[in-house]
Amino acid sequence: MLTLWTEMRAVWNARALVWVLTRREVAARHAGTAVGVLWPYLQPLLTVAAYYLVFDVVFSMRLGAEAPTHAVGTFLVVGALPWMAFCDAVSRGMNSLIEAGGLLQKNPLPPVLLVARAVLASMVIYGPLLLLVALAYAPLHHFSLAVLAFAPLLALQLILCLLLGYLLAILAAALRDTVQLVGFSLSVGIYLTPILFPLSLFPENWRWVLWLNPATALVLGYQQVLLLGAWPPASVWLVGLLWLAGLALALNLVVERSRDQLVDWL
Repeated sequence: MLTLWTEMRAVWNARALVWVLTRREVAARHAGTAVGVLWPYLQPLLTVAAYYLVFDVVFSMRLGAEAPTHAVGTFLVVGALPWMAFCDAVSRGMNSLIEAGGLLQKNPLPPVLLVARAVLASMVIYGPLLLLVALAYAPLHHFSLAVLAFAPLLALQLILCLLLGYLLAILAAALRDTVQLVGFSLSVGIYLTPILFPLSLFPENWRWVLWLNPATALVLGYQQVLLLGAWPPASVWLVGLLWLAGLALALNLVVERSRDQLVDWL
């Protein structure tokens, strides 16, 4: 794991530069728009607000007794926003090296800095929105101490997206088909995550399939905290840590083997 440790240390040593690059990345997302800096935040916020309006207010749809909450819109908001954050961070992280190929060929920057910029820019946008949702749901459980689990869940999501985004960025540089394959996987991945349905409705013998999605542990953790006011079960943390360990091992191997060819691929 020495190679991965060196990469993470490079990010820490250049944290001032990474923060400048992150701010520019966020600013570039709303450049030329009338709403300005609010637009990147309004788009996902309006999306989840539409879920709540349609399913809770208009149709008044309800889930079964075993669901963490009966209101469909309320259930969807808690899962959909973390999923959008996950997809945005992973997708932008995956494309970061390809988009910055010219820059890397002219400047001896560690490639991991550009991946970190893309992932952090996504979290700068979605992080406050997730906190806003947490503040909206916390009073439902009288500000239970379980809300403190929200912080490690956010940290878990950030690290997971950084590792996965970096791994996919290298694979995409080597084989452009990776972008198409991952794009399709993210588009259908919502159906393999307990976002549109509670975990209790999925066939018990096939629930292991859902755990193959790295976002499942995150979504279940957020649901436990925000919908039930309970600390996420050990299975959420265990699966999340297993995903981190697996991605770290794979990324360490891929970075070590691609170090000399990566810039040429771009």
